[in-house]
Amino acid sequence: MVTYRYLGNSGLKVNEIMYGNWLTHGSQVENETAVACVHAALDAGITTFDTADVYANTRAEEVLGDALRGQRRESLVILTKTYWPVGPKGPNDCGLSRKHIRDSIDGSLRRLGTDYVDVYQAHRYDTETPLEETMLAFADLVRAGKALYIGVSEWTAAQIRAAHALAAELRVPLVSSQPQYSMLWRVIEAEVIPASRELGMSQIVWSPVAQGILTGKYQPGSPLPSGSRATDEKGGSQMIRRWLSDDILTAVQRLRPVADELGLTMAQLAIAWVLQNDNVASAIIGASRPEQVAENVKASGVRIPAELMARIDDILGDLPQRDPSLTAKGAPQTRPC
Repeated sequence: MVTYRYLGNSGLKVNEIMYGNWLTHGSQVENETAVACVHAALDAGITTFDTADVYANTRAEEVLGDALRGQRRESLVILTKTYWPVGPKGPNDCGLSRKHIRDSIDGSLRRLGTDYVDVYQAHRYDTETPLEETMLAFADLVRAGKALYIGVSEWTAAQIRAAHALAAELRVPLVSSQPQYSMLWRVIEAEVIPASRELGMSQIVWSPVAQGILTGKYQPGSPLPSGSRATDEKGGSQMIRRWLSDDILTAVQRLRPVADELGLTMAQLAIAWVLQNDNVASAIIGASRPEQVAENVKASGVRIPAELMARIDDILGDLPQRDPSLTAKGAPQTRPC
């Protein structure tokens, strides 16, 4: 069964492997299969679920809400996010203004079928809204009981520090950061993780298998597997394209003996690797089939010996992205609406 870790310095425990429905529910996977994946997660001991209003333009929240109906709410931890545009994409239909945050939380609660979310996250940093306005709006949600904790996603270390200072003044529990993190994408290690440790925040990381690259199913010099994310024109292919060079795919294949030595699949090795970082509270997994959930949760509780962690670094060499400026470079410079 999947074990738990504390989220930052709060008293909230989350599964060290949580279930997320970013690229699947409401878009790539039929609802019946999506519900089966959520139930497989529950069967595996996962009680922590991550989503966002923008996923499949609100459909992902609806599907998750339907799948969790009938479960004891107190036993679940539900995370969602706001920032990106949904609906008609009017001038106030995105960002982190007081208006958009208020409207977004009410829509998310309705779709999820709950009175509150456990962690409400700023999905990106809003350059057009004063941070004081954003944090005060989040504080109001906490005091209204609509959110218990606050988090951010893909914020720089400087942005996290500024938000945490305001959160402390407002007595709001800002406890988490949700960045991309994997063996191949390590840009948070230099600045975001040290800042988070200092501030009592921890990471909830997405894409621990690098969009599927670290599963080893993509072979150098070979056609892309039929039905894989790399062939999905709904969005998956755009995300994975940067990893499809032969040098990366060749290096990934050299990780297979490490996985074999530990008795793990390649995907389990990738998930276990991010969980070795003591500032990572949880790794988000998705699934298009229930059996994927059952396999990936086996990474919970795995400890990779130091010598094998060093071997992984040697195998990958300078291929992983480590530049901390890539977080800011990949963020919107203006509101996307």
